[in-house]
Amino acid sequence: MSDESSAVVDETGASRLVRLFLIYRLYILAVASLFVFALVAFGIYRLTAEVRYDDVLAALSATSWSAIALAAGFTLLSFLALILYDANALDYIGRKAPFPSVAVTAFMAYAVGNTVGFGPLSGGAIRFRAYSRLGLAPGDIARVIAFVTLAFGLGLLSVSALAALAVAPRVAGILGVDAFWLRAAALLILLILIGLFYSGRNGHVLRFKGFELRLPDSRTASRQFLVSAFDIAAAASVLYVLLPDTQVGWPTFLAVYAVAIGFGVLSHVPAGLGVFEAVIMAGLSNAISIDQLLGSLVLYRLIYYVLPLLLATVLLLITEMRQLVLRPGVAEAAQLAGKLAPALISTLSLILGAMLIFSSVVPTPDSDLDFLAGYLPLPIVEGAHFLSSLLGLLLIVAARGLGQRLDGAWWVALAGASVAFAFAFLKAIAVFEAGLLALFIVALLANARAFDRHSSLLRQTLGPSWLAAIAVIVVTATLILLFVYRDTEYAHELWWQFEFSEEAPRGLRALLGLAIASSALALFSLLRPAHFRTEGPTPAELEQAVAITMGQDFADANLVRMGDKRLLFSPSGKSYIMYGIHGRSWIALADPIGLDEEFPELVWQFVGAARAGGGRAAFYQISPILLSACADVGLRAFKLGELAIIDLPQFEMKGSRFANLRQSHNRGLRDGLTFTVVPPQDVAMILPALRAVSDGWLAHHDAKEKTFSLGAFEDSYVLEQPVAVVRLEDDIVAFATLMVTDTKAEATVDLMRFAPKAPKGTMDFLFASILDYLKAEGYRQFNLGMAPLSGMAQREAAPVWDRVGGVLFEHGERFYNFKGLRAFKSKFHPRWEPRYLAVSNATGAALALMDVTFLIGGGVKGVISK
Repeated sequence: MSDESSAVVDETGASRLVRLFLIYRLYILAVASLFVFALVAFGIYRLTAEVRYDDVLAALSATSWSAIALAAGFTLLSFLALILYDANALDYIGRKAPFPSVAVTAFMAYAVGNTVGFGPLSGGAIRFRAYSRLGLAPGDIARVIAFVTLAFGLGLLSVSALAALAVAPRVAGILGVDAFWLRAAALLILLILIGLFYSGRNGHVLRFKGFELRLPDSRTASRQFLVSAFDIAAAASVLYVLLPDTQVGWPTFLAVYAVAIGFGVLSHVPAGLGVFEAVIMAGLSNAISIDQLLGSLVLYRLIYYVLPLLLATVLLLITEMRQLVLRPGVAEAAQLAGKLAPALISTLSLILGAMLIFSSVVPTPDSDLDFLAGYLPLPIVEGAHFLSSLLGLLLIVAARGLGQRLDGAWWVALAGASVAFAFAFLKAIAVFEAGLLALFIVALLANARAFDRHSSLLRQTLGPSWLAAIAVIVVTATLILLFVYRDTEYAHELWWQFEFSEEAPRGLRALLGLAIASSALALFSLLRPAHFRTEGPTPAELEQAVAITMGQDFADANLVRMGDKRLLFSPSGKSYIMYGIHGRSWIALADPIGLDEEFPELVWQFVGAARAGGGRAAFYQISPILLSACADVGLRAFKLGELAIIDLPQFEMKGSRFANLRQSHNRGLRDGLTFTVVPPQDVAMILPALRAVSDGWLAHHDAKEKTFSLGAFEDSYVLEQPVAVVRLEDDIVAFATLMVTDTKAEATVDLMRFAPKAPKGTMDFLFASILDYLKAEGYRQFNLGMAPLSGMAQREAAPVWDRVGGVLFEHGERFYNFKGLRAFKSKFHPRWEPRYLAVSNATGAALALMDVTFLIGGGVKGVISK
C-alpha cells in the first residue's frame, strides 16, 4: 500500500473515531464525570478518616443563627449581582426587555442552573424559553448566554488572580506550590485580562481570517468586572461567615474559594458536588478541623443552592395571587414565571428526591425513635424508612417528565410526594422534610394547568445526563452511609437485624433497594432499542396528510406528496409533521402542517419519539413562529438563511422595479415562447414530454434527482400538481411544477427544468409568467425559496455559528453559489424571512446538517456521485 493510500485510510479512521465520539459524546462525558466524582468521593472519604458523624452534627449545632442569617443575606446579594449579568448582557447586544421579566428569568435560571448544573435543566434552556417569549431572536439569546458564561469565567479568573497575588505566600502554603510561581501565574493572567480590556476600550473589533469579535467597550467591561467581583465575593462570603473562628483571612479564603468553584465547573459533575468540597477541604484542612469544615459546607449547600430554589418556588406561588398579578409592571413578569414553572418544579423534584435518599441512610435522632416506639409497630417504621429511598428515586425520575410538562409525571410526583409526606412522620418526626414536601405539593397543585401534555411517564427513557445524575446521588448516599457508620463493623447479620435501635441495618437495606432500583432503571433506559425506526406513510396516511395540506397556507407542505418522508400526526389527526431519519438524526422538515394551536404539542411528540428511538431531534428550515415551542423542549435555534417572499398584490411588471424582468418576458414573446398552466387532471397527456425535458436537463447538468426537501421527477408526484409549461412551436422546452393549496395564501414551485434547445432567458420568461398568472388567480404571496447563509455576514458580536456562516457566504463560492443565489432572488425584490435549524446544541446542529445533506442527496453514495 502506498504512503498516500495509508494516509487516506488513517484519515478515514480518524474521521470515523471523531464521528463516533460526537455521536456518543454525552455517554462518554457522563461516564467521565461519574469517574471523576467517584475518585473525589473516595478522596473525601480518606480525608475524613478521623471525623465522626456526631462531630459534624455538633459543628452544625454550634453555628449561630446570626451567621446563618448573614449567609442568607450574602446569598441575596450574590443573586442580585447574577441578575445584573443578564441586564448587562442585554445592554451589550443592544436589546431591551422589562427589568422585572429579566430579573425573574435570571433568578430562576441561576437557581436551577446552580443547583442542577447539567443540560436538560440548565439555566441556558430557561433563558431560551423566557427570552424567546420576550421577542429576542435565537442569535440574541445565544449571545446573552455566551456573555454571561464568559463574564463569569473571566470574573472568576480576575478575582482569583488578584486574591492570589495579594496573599500569595498564604495561598501557596495551603495549595502546596511555590509562592513565586503562584504570583507569576496570577500576574500573567492579569496582564492578559488587562490586554483584552485595553484592546476593547472603544468597542474594538478583532479580525482573524474572516472572523470578527467585537470586544466590550471600557464602560461595559468595567461594569461587568465590578458585577462579577461583587458576585464572587458575596458567594465566597456565604461560606466564610459559616466557618468557625479561624486564622484564614478573607482574601486568602477568596482565592481558595475561586479555585474550588473553577474545578467544580470544569469537572462537569452536577453542581460540582464533591469536587468543590474536596478542594475546600484540601485547601483549609490545615487551618480548620475537618468536622467543622464539613458542617459549614453542608450549610453552605443548603443556603446558597437550595434556599434560592425554595424562594423561587414561593415566588412562583405568590404570582398566582390575582391581586399581585393585576399590579402594573408585575403582570408580565408573573406570566413569565408561570411559563418557567415546569423547569423550576422539576428541579425541586430532583432536589427533594435526593433529600429523601440521603435521609434514608442517616440515623434518626434517638428521641424521635423513642417517641415512635410508643405508638407505631416496628414493621411500619422499617417499611416507611425503606420505601422513602425508593420514593426519592421516583421523584427524580418524575423530575424529567415534569420538565417536559407531562401530566403523567405530575400525577406520579403528586402521589409520590404525598406518600413521602406521610412517611416523613412514620420513619421519623422529620418536620423540615415534611415542610419541603408540602411546599412541593402546593406548587404542583397551583401549577397543574402547566402540565398539559398527555403522555405516560413509563414511556420515557432517561438519557446519559440523567443517569449520571442518579449515579452521583447513589454514590453520594453510599459515601454518607460509609461515613456515618464508619465505626460499625460489617457483618452479614446486619441485613436481618430489625430493631428500633439498629440504624445501620436500616440504612444498609435502604441503600441496597435504591441500588437495585437504580440499576434496573439504567438497564431499562440503556437497553431499549437504540435505533427504532418508524415506517413510511401508508396510502391512507398520505391521503390524510394531503387533505390537511390543501386546507392550510403553507405551499411547501405539498412535498408530502413525494411519499419519501415519515409522518407524525397530532392526537386529533388534524396536523402532522413530516420528517426523515438518517443515522441518529430525526429531521422534521419545516414547521408542522395543520392547526397552529396543535404545533407545540406536535413538537413535544416528535422530540419524545426521537428520544425513545435513540435519536437526535432536529427541525430543519423552521420559521420564527416555531422557535418558542422548540425552546420549550430545550432545543436551540441556529440560523440557516433567509426565505424570499414576493407579495403578489404589489407585484407589477409594468413598474420600474421589474424592468429587467419585463424585458426578459417580452424577449421570450418575441422568440415565440408561449406560457400555459396545465391543471393536474390534464398533466398525464403531456407527461412523456415533461420527462424528456427533465431527463435532458439532468444529463446536461450531470445531476441526479434529490429528495426530502426537494421533489423528484416521479410520475405519481408530478401528476398531482399543476404544471407551468413553456412551449416553442408546440414543443415543451421548459416547465415548473406548482405547489398550491386551496386557501390561495401562498404558491411556490418545485421542479424547474428546461431543455438544452430552450432559448436564452427562458427561465426568466417562465418565472415572470408564473408570477403574473398567480397574481391574476388571487394568490397572496409567492415563495421563492431559501437563500442559504443569507443575513449572517454583517452581524456584530454574532455567535460562532453566524460568524462561520458569514465567512462561508462571503468566501465559499467554490462550494456553493451562496451569493449568486441571493442575487438571483433579489432581482424579484422580495421580503426576507429568517429560517432556522433547531437542535440541542452546536455539535448536534453540525451532525444534523450532515444528515440532511445525505437525506437530500440520497445517502452517502448519492452525495458522492452528486
